[in-house]
Amino acid sequence: MSDWPIMRLRDAKVTLTDCDHRTPPEAVSGYPYVAIPQLKSGRLDMAKVRRISREHYVEWTRKAKPLAGDVVLSRRCNPGETAVVPVNLEFAVGQNLVLLRADGTKIHPSFLRWLLRGPEWWRQVNGFINVGAVFDSLKCADIPNFQLTIPPLPEQRAIAHILGTLDDKIELNRLMNETVEEMVRALFRSWFVNFDPVRAKTERRNSGLPRHIADLFPDSFEQSGLGEIPKGWEVANLRNACSAIFSGGTLNTREPGFWGGGIPWLSSGETRETFIISTEKTITQAGVLGSSTRFAPKGSTVVASAGQGRTRGQTSLLMIDAYVNQSVVVLRADRAVASDLFLFCDLGERYEEFRRMSDSSSSRGSLTTKILGEIPVVLPPKPLVDLFDQKVSPLVLRVGVASGESRVLARLRDALLPELLSGELRIPDVERLLEVAL
Repeated sequence: MSDWPIMRLRDAKVTLTDCDHRTPPEAVSGYPYVAIPQLKSGRLDMAKVRRISREHYVEWTRKAKPLAGDVVLSRRCNPGETAVVPVNLEFAVGQNLVLLRADGTKIHPSFLRWLLRGPEWWRQVNGFINVGAVFDSLKCADIPNFQLTIPPLPEQRAIAHILGTLDDKIELNRLMNETVEEMVRALFRSWFVNFDPVRAKTERRNSGLPRHIADLFPDSFEQSGLGEIPKGWEVANLRNACSAIFSGGTLNTREPGFWGGGIPWLSSGETRETFIISTEKTITQAGVLGSSTRFAPKGSTVVASAGQGRTRGQTSLLMIDAYVNQSVVVLRADRAVASDLFLFCDLGERYEEFRRMSDSSSSRGSLTTKILGEIPVVLPPKPLVDLFDQKVSPLVLRVGVASGESRVLARLRDALLPELLSGELRIPDVERLLEVAL
């Protein structure tokens, strides 16, 4: 490492391109408009990205047009956070974001994304940060002056390959989980929302289902308080399909003895993940005994009852035992009439409905246990619920396995990053480690 030079980014031929300091109007469809929330764990999360028209895309990319390998950097709100631009993604860059691009002479483009995530990078960010009344920020004029240790190009390519291999596996697992989640939701919508097998029978069409499955669906509809539903199915309040509905409790943040234990503790913001395999914070047994937090067993459906932005109404499936705070409602299925997976899928279809709900007695517009318990739901016969569980349980289990694997790989990647950037780990040793890990 002593032989590796320390260079300013500008001297390492890294250019900075600022964004357009305006916001285009949102469109129903079109090109992605990447903003600060899309920068997550070094990648761009496009799940909830805004869309803009082609006309505005062309206008907003005249100044800053992202290319594969560029790094998007946030200057505000979470200054220093970065994400690499993937191949074959066209988008416009939002306010308070800039593009960083290496020309390859001093820094290999594939290495830049990792250089801008290491300990030295964050020391530079903290050294140049401008503390504001509302948001801390970085100045465009300061970023090219960041000084970082630059390995030789062969080492850069090797480091990028090692870390990229781990990151690609994590991304592959994420994409697989998204596909599995959509398969589960598609089956639920087909059977229990759109009633496709019943409609096929009423229209004397082949539903495409095996005979023993098709026979479980009726061949006609009947009127109900929710409109037309399959004959013989029931309409009930959600509480009638649950063995328990409850919210969590508060925990004293100023009591150090309550925090940092081995017990997962869930808050509403974490319901952004559809399947929860870990929590950002943990508590101790003293925290459990000294607070009003409540226990939610594995398999529970959790709903964000409060939260800023689009958090309220987010729904997740707990794949671990956890304790929950006051902004989370926990629901367990009454297995005599429903199942946890059926309940999870039903509630997951109601996000926009939840967004419109509020408790008039709550200044925060929370989704209370009372509001949730009174939601009307359509309940199919239990054999159909059981069959749905048989179909989707293996898929959900696969998600849990892949998520756990990704968690281990992310820890390995994050542990290797500073060691590789400092030169303390030799490339051949790490490559042998990866052969075992992958």
